[in-house]
Amino acid sequence: MRQKNWRVVLVGLVLVVLAIGFYIVMLSMAPKSTDPAALMRTVGTVSGAVGGLALVMIAVGLIGKKV
Repeated sequence: MRQKNWRVVLVGLVLVVLAIGFYIVMLSMAPKSTDPAALMRTVGTVSGAVGGLALVMIAVGLIGKKV
């Protein structure tokens, strides 16, 4: 039987929330930038990477480890 690792799942959920929050905050700051398209391209890349890492952490935490 496998035991779920709830700490990893919780950290993954926190990272998802942080990635979404970062994207929304930067979206509101983009109009003030000198190059909003480049800014949002970079923000989207970073948010996507953090979100992808978070989803992998959630999946690995839910799969768990052998006891």
